[in-house]
Amino acid sequence: MNLETKYLGLDIKNPVIAGASILTEDLANLKAMEKAGAGAVVLGSLFEEQVIEEENMLDHFFSGSSESFAEAVTYFPRLGEYRSGPEQYLDFIRKAKGALSIPVIASLNGVSTGGWVKIAGEIEKAGADALELNIYFIPTRLDQSSEQIESVYIDTVRSVKRSVKIPVAVKVSPYFSNFANMAGKLHDAGADGLVLFNRFYQPDFNIDDLYVEPRLTFSSSSSLGLTLRWIAILHGRIDVDFSATNGVHTSQDVIKAIMAGANSVQVCAALYKNGVDYIKDLVDGLSSYLSRKGYGGVGELKGILSQKECAAPDAFERANYIKTLIGFRN
Repeated sequence: MNLETKYLGLDIKNPVIAGASILTEDLANLKAMEKAGAGAVVLGSLFEEQVIEEENMLDHFFSGSSESFAEAVTYFPRLGEYRSGPEQYLDFIRKAKGALSIPVIASLNGVSTGGWVKIAGEIEKAGADALELNIYFIPTRLDQSSEQIESVYIDTVRSVKRSVKIPVAVKVSPYFSNFANMAGKLHDAGADGLVLFNRFYQPDFNIDDLYVEPRLTFSSSSSLGLTLRWIAILHGRIDVDFSATNGVHTSQDVIKAIMAGANSVQVCAALYKNGVDYIKDLVDGLSSYLSRKGYGGVGELKGILSQKECAAPDAFERANYIKTLIGFRN
């Protein structure tokens, strides 16, 4: 069965990609993922804070201003315990490229148009086949308009695209007043692909000791609906490659995402739960479905249930909301 497809202009042997996570920060895991059948891997992210922290350290050593350095360091989390800085990240890209035959996609996680985006050029030189730009931005200012928020994304994408020739995908959240319009603006800014959607981890309250603590909750297949809706709506209307994430746990999820119009899917939580070898189950499930249904390959499946191709396009809009409520009542 022909499972080959393209994502960000890259030839990948199948649409199942290992998404950025702690798992993809380990070379042994990357090799196991390739062996299990992954079409590509997205390395764990290099964070804007890590780049800025290293810049502050260099500034300290060159200027000798220990007072300003102390203040700068306390502003950032202790990222050194999580992973080393930019040079180590670039070295890991080189090692991954040397060890794998599948595409290696680097990941930058940040929120501004500052100097950290300059590292994108170094990532390209290190050999990354593509770059995933994860703009993790939670606006909280009352005086910040929607236009200003959107400009953060657009300006960052433009800055990165000016500094690299490799394809750039943008991982975003769905929280825009008109996501279709925003997707078009990201394409116009140069994005080659959109990864839908980012998950914002939510804080939790400890009601006994009265403090706010982080909470990590894995996605499930039920999380995939929002991604399916927007990929299906935008497929064929915006000339970018889509990658579905946040809710891809079964081969059925993979199939649905491709039917919506995704070029690829990114698996993360399912690998935490089932191990990296679980990639083989997802790929085998996709292949089995195509064979059983008489499809010649992934290309014949892509977008067949998108809004553009759907016999009932209003199913993605308000009419489906009414039908769902009536169906539940009955």
